[in-house]
Amino acid sequence: MNTYATKPSDIERKWYVVDAQGVVLGRLSAEIAKILRGKHKPNYVPNLDCGDYVIVINADKVKLTGKKLTDKKYYKHTGYIGGIKETTPAKILAGQFPERVIVKAVERMISRNPMGRQQMTKLKVYAGENHPHTAQNPEVLDIASRNPKNKRSK
Repeated sequence: MNTYATKPSDIERKWYVVDAQGVVLGRLSAEIAKILRGKHKPNYVPNLDCGDYVIVINADKVKLTGKKLTDKKYYKHTGYIGGIKETTPAKILAGQFPERVIVKAVERMISRNPMGRQQMTKLKVYAGENHPHTAQNPEVLDIASRNPKNKRSK
């Protein structure tokens, strides 16, 4: 009996497009992270990047439950003394780059190592309806319909 080991030449990558309109941020991010890592595939191995490409559209219309829109804080440090800055998801979603909310949520679910950074390059997030990846013929992935808790109407 032989044990099957996935080789880099065995990996086939697909493209998926996800509509984030009305979908809860954490549930959306968890599904995207799983696809980027390749854990949805039967030939997944933790030492290879087996993941697929994910395109997220309507990132500015993502929902947060409870009071997270105003009470959740994102921190960053400038590197100078006393240079800690904080912001909220409401400010980011209303700002110039609303897609950063999804990018940060997925980034924190992926490993913090060279392979994790490689997996994050396969995530493409756009605030609007349009994306430049139509030539890749992405499959539509409807995360909102997988579970009634995934979608919020408010």
